[in-house]
Amino acid sequence: MASDIAVGLLSMMSEDQKLKHLENIEVRLTVEAGSANITVRDLLRLNVGSVIELNTLAGEHLNVRANGTLILKGEIVSISDILGVRVLDIVSADQRAIDHKE
Repeated sequence: MASDIAVGLLSMMSEDQKLKHLENIEVRLTVEAGSANITVRDLLRLNVGSVIELNTLAGEHLNVRANGTLILKGEIVSISDILGVRVLDIVSADQRAIDHKE
């Protein structure tokens, strides 16, 4: 019953009103620098100063995800001693669908 009322209210709202309700929802952005597969033996041998080789080439665009969904490609930038991401490409819906299947 309550969900029927909510659906009814949403159907009466304009698109702008619906968007206003969504604007304040927080999402988690994650920047992926790469990944690596290693054995447990190699994992146990890691210590301070160890270097893990990633599957990403230097200078390659990084994936930016919103709640796990690929949305952007970017590069790391430094902003007064804080790391940031410069947006280089916005991922299309087709690219997101391909990424989601992988």
